[in-house]
Amino acid sequence: MTRKLYWEKPYEQEFDARVERIEDQKVVLNQTLFFPRGGGVACDTGKLGRVTVAETTKESGEIFHILASTPTFKVGDTVHGQIEWDRRYKLMRMHTAGHLLSSIFFSKANCRITGNQIEQEKSRMDFNLDPFDRSLIEGFVNEANRLINQDAQVKTYFMAREEVLRMPEFVKLAEAAPPSEPQLRIVEITGIDKQADGGQHVAQLKEVGQIHLLKLENKGKSNRRLYYDLS
Repeated sequence: MTRKLYWEKPYEQEFDARVERIEDQKVVLNQTLFFPRGGGVACDTGKLGRVTVAETTKESGEIFHILASTPTFKVGDTVHGQIEWDRRYKLMRMHTAGHLLSSIFFSKANCRITGNQIEQEKSRMDFNLDPFDRSLIEGFVNEANRLINQDAQVKTYFMAREEVLRMPEFVKLAEAAPPSEPQLRIVEITGIDKQADGGQHVAQLKEVGQIHLLKLENKGKSNRRLYYDLS
């Protein structure tokens, strides 16, 4: 099982690891800072040695580093890794912004997230709000920016799955149950939100910057889509 350095040290940019397995251009390490794509959140990219990591994925519990070319190292070697920090930090900010928005939508309008895509350039979230009220949604984004300006600590910890499931406010997704692991990772924006989540986040809410509403779409029935970026 690969040690998740990206959980332990989210602000670190470089690390050393032992090569556990190589399958063509897919590499498994004993530990990694590279966050794998999952849950609608884009992955980290960067370098392993001199080789580009084009994508990071998670399959059957294993983290695979997908290289852009044949590796120059072999199983058992120690390899130096470096993540593309600008990409990582933007994704961290985007993801925390998504949690903040989903918390406001949940608390103010009792709606949940039906889909999301966290990317570096722009992100989107789908939510089951009825009716489609543009001014209401714009007000939620303004509220998010007000909370960002006030700032709050963002922290992570683990809780028993059974305990989390007894608290509906911990799960903001409409059609997805938390992972089956006995201990779930919780991301908490102090005084604002708590969610079960395995992603990367900033340490302080003010790091998010300002959320800019780019586009709203009516996807039918009660499903709405919001695109946003940050500055």
